[in-house]
Amino acid sequence: MALQPSTRDQLLKVSTATLCTALFKRGLRNQFIQDVRPLNDQLPNMVGEAFTLRYIPAREDLNPISVFQDRSHPQRVAVEQCPPGAVMVFDSRKNPRAASAGSILVTRLKVRGCAGVVTDGGFRDSPEIAEMGFPAYH
Repeated sequence: MALQPSTRDQLLKVSTATLCTALFKRGLRNQFIQDVRPLNDQLPNMVGEAFTLRYIPAREDLNPISVFQDRSHPQRVAVEQCPPGAVMVFDSRKNPRAASAGSILVTRLKVRGCAGVVTDGGFRDSPEIAEMGFPAYH
């Protein structure tokens, strides 16, 4: 069931602490990522259904940069499938050296109408992403 616009509007008025408490009371205890901060804290909050991608550690000898040129690469597929209004969530296993995305992929999410992007890893091009006017958290 898609998030209704009226529900989205109401959730934009709720703090994350209040939302986490409401989920906790309903038995959902691990519904947040610790130590995640906005790249630009001047932007408004975002609300959207999570669209997730989990990264796994890569072996550099089997993961040359050329794999990212493949349009069927899971990262590219996820960015293209993330629905308008959704939040792209990258699980980078809390590795700050993992570049979950850069300015090109984040721009693509913005152009496609996504609500924002969150990672527990890092971003390439963080200064550029911070200036996009698009909610991005890492």
